[in-house]
Amino acid sequence: MIDKSLIEDATAWRRHLHANPETAFEEKATSDFVAAKLAGFGIEVHRGLGDTGVVGTLKRGTSPAAVGLRADMDALFIHEENDVDYRSRVDGKMHACGHDGHTAMLLAAAGHLARKGEFDGTVRFIFQPAEETGDERCGGNAMVKEGLFDKFPVDAIFGLHNFPNIPAGQFLMRTGPMLASIDTFEFHILSRLSHPAAQYAVPDPLLTASRIVQDMHNFKARYLNPAEPVVLSITQFRSGDPSHRQGVHVTPDIAIVRGTLYTLNDAVRDAFATGLEKIVRHAAEAAGAGHKFQFERGYPVLRNTPEEMKLAAGVAQEIVGRPHVDAAMQPIMGAEDFAFMLGKVPGCYVFLSSGRPGEEAAPRPLHNPRYDFNDEIIPTGVRYWTTLAERYLKQAVARGR
Repeated sequence: MIDKSLIEDATAWRRHLHANPETAFEEKATSDFVAAKLAGFGIEVHRGLGDTGVVGTLKRGTSPAAVGLRADMDALFIHEENDVDYRSRVDGKMHACGHDGHTAMLLAAAGHLARKGEFDGTVRFIFQPAEETGDERCGGNAMVKEGLFDKFPVDAIFGLHNFPNIPAGQFLMRTGPMLASIDTFEFHILSRLSHPAAQYAVPDPLLTASRIVQDMHNFKARYLNPAEPVVLSITQFRSGDPSHRQGVHVTPDIAIVRGTLYTLNDAVRDAFATGLEKIVRHAAEAAGAGHKFQFERGYPVLRNTPEEMKLAAGVAQEIVGRPHVDAAMQPIMGAEDFAFMLGKVPGCYVFLSSGRPGEEAAPRPLHNPRYDFNDEIIPTGVRYWTTLAERYLKQAVARGR
C-alpha cells in the first residue's frame, strides 16, 4: 500500500516542477531536485549522463537481476495559459506534456521501494533529459551513447506517459510497433532576384517548390503501399525576403520548405529519404534552378517486446481491472525517444490515461498552452511502477536470475 503522505508529497513535487520548467539539456534545477530526493531516500545517485540525466540505483539481496524504470524531465517552449497558483514562472516555457508528473510519480515510486520495497535484485530509476527535441540529439539517445546500459546494466526497461485523450484510469499498450519514427527534411530551391515582369527569364523558386510539395504527397499516395501508415507534413514554406525590404516588385531568389515524416516501418523511412531527394533534384533540374536537400533521422520506431508487454499488461490489470487495460491498442503516429532505449534492451512503454471529467467536449491535449497534468492519476502511476518493479524481479528470481 502506498502511503497517503507520499502521494501528497508527489503532488507537491509535481506542482513545484510545473512552476519551474526547464527545456532540453537545461534541466539543472530539475536534476538537482531529483538527485536530492533520491539521496534522501538512501538511493545511490549518479549524475551527468546526457549532461543533466540522473540515475538512481537501489539494490537488495543477492540476485543479479536488474530492471530499469524511466521518466522524462524536460518542458516545452510554450507560454502557459492556465490560471493556477503553480503556473509556470518562466515566460515561454511550460510543462505541456506532463513530464513534471512523470518525474514526480517515479520519484514517489523510488521513495516507496526504498522504504518498503520487497524484492531481490536491482532497480534503476532513470530520469532522462531532452525528450522533446524530435531528433537524434535527444536525451534518450545521449544517455544510451554515453554508456547508460554499460554503466547501469538492466535486463529490461519500462516507460510510461500520461494520455489525456480518454478518461483517467486506463492503460494502453501493444506488442511490436507502438509509436512511429520521426524524421525531418528540408529543401531549398535556388534562383536569382528578378523583376516580376521578367520572371520568365529566371527559374521561379516559389512555383517549383510548390510543385515539389505536390509531388511529395503524390509519392506517398501512389508509390508506396497504402497499407503502410505514413504521415507526411509540410510544416514551413518560405519564399523571398521575410523582412519585406525587397517589396512586392521583386521576385524571390529562394524558396525554403521544411517538413516531417512519421512511419512505423524502417523500409518506408529509407524509401522516403531516397524518393524525396529525387523529387527535389529532378524538379529543380527541370526548372533550371539550383537546389539543396537534407533528410535528418530522428527517433526510431518504438517497439515493445512481447514478454515485457505481457508483464506490464498483467500489472496494469491488477491495478485498474482487466476491462480498463487495452493491450492491443492501435499504434499512434507520434514519436518518443524512449525508442532508443528499447533498441538496446527489451522492455515496454505504456500510456496511462489522464483525461478529466467534463473535458470531453473541450479536451486539453498534450503540447497545448492549456494542458495541465492530472494529479488524480499519481496514485495509479506510483502503484504501477512499484508493483511492476517487484513483480519483474520476483519473476527473474524464479527463472534463476
